[in-house]
Amino acid sequence: MTVSALTRPGERDRLVVKMSEVDWLFALALCLIAGAGALMMFSIAGSSWEPWAAKHLTRFALCFVLMIGLAMIDLRVWFAISYPLYGIGLLLLVAVEVAGDVRMGAQRWLAFGPFSFQPSEIMKLGIVLALARFYHGISADNARLSWWLLVPAAMIAAPTVLVMHQPDLGTAMLIAMTGVAIVVLAGLSWRIILAGVAAFVVAVPPLVMFVLHDYQRKRVLTFLDPESDPSGSGYHILQSKIALGSGGFFGKGYGLGSQSQLNFLPEKQTDFIFATLAEEFGFLGCFSILFLYGAVIFMALRTSALAHSHFGRLSAAGTTATFALYVLINGAMVMGLAPVVGVPMPLLSYGGTVMLTVMIGFGLVQAVRVHRYSEVTSGKGALM
Repeated sequence: MTVSALTRPGERDRLVVKMSEVDWLFALALCLIAGAGALMMFSIAGSSWEPWAAKHLTRFALCFVLMIGLAMIDLRVWFAISYPLYGIGLLLLVAVEVAGDVRMGAQRWLAFGPFSFQPSEIMKLGIVLALARFYHGISADNARLSWWLLVPAAMIAAPTVLVMHQPDLGTAMLIAMTGVAIVVLAGLSWRIILAGVAAFVVAVPPLVMFVLHDYQRKRVLTFLDPESDPSGSGYHILQSKIALGSGGFFGKGYGLGSQSQLNFLPEKQTDFIFATLAEEFGFLGCFSILFLYGAVIFMALRTSALAHSHFGRLSAAGTTATFALYVLINGAMVMGLAPVVGVPMPLLSYGGTVMLTVMIGFGLVQAVRVHRYSEVTSGKGALM
């Protein structure tokens, strides 16, 4: 939409109507989570906006504007770009294998002059849109058949294997689990689901022993017994547990967390910021943040339920599943209930790439809400 078009009364009225359809309570919850993250970064930096808090707020403000802008895009546009976005993401993942930058022992980045990015982040959205479009075009009965699983299984496996090879276990888990969630939501037979769960349980031991890299295997074994190497691979989990436990019900007070303020807690502004929050604000602070996360997930799923098209329902639900998995995996990780895999707490943790991915996803969720009455076609007429 051009600037001149916005000067026409009709166009302005339509834009106002669209803006009124945005879930502003949902947007407020996102702002509160990001604001809490900025306050924690201010605290652990010694009551300073640098080097994390100011950048965190600036990035969120830009991403928030982007989310609202994406919400104005018709759902038919999202439908049209779903397969191309997935294909581009897959090609970029292959390009990482060929010419990716190696940093901290991992080949995950593509560089274009002074700019670099992780193509795996594109795939988090690409897999959601592609699977939602795939299932939009088939009947509910076909979605339950086992042979229909071949296509979505290949669509999930290809990026998962490429990301695992980088290696990036956390992102690979998110892509795979999000893809599986969409397949289940599309109506997969419970017999196939239970058979898949059983196969996964059987496959875990050989996967850990023969497929994972040495440092990844060590993380899994450390998760099972962190005290076996308290000053090495088990240090992160042990310090996180100390921070969590020492906060009690009300916490030690803002800016008074010894584990974070004295730098005992590693990655305190990113992967373990939830432990920092627990130490300073205790159980009450953790419950408040988790309540906000629960509210965001509930409102996003409600938006999914309101959609009139199968594509809208699945794309909103899949995006919400990715967000929920971020929260679940990070929460379990800092409590010692899951291995340390480098998954941040979304919007609360410092980091622009994950924030951008999450807010683009929520732009899609709001687009589903704003354009929930749109007819999405696949070249064979309207499919509702």
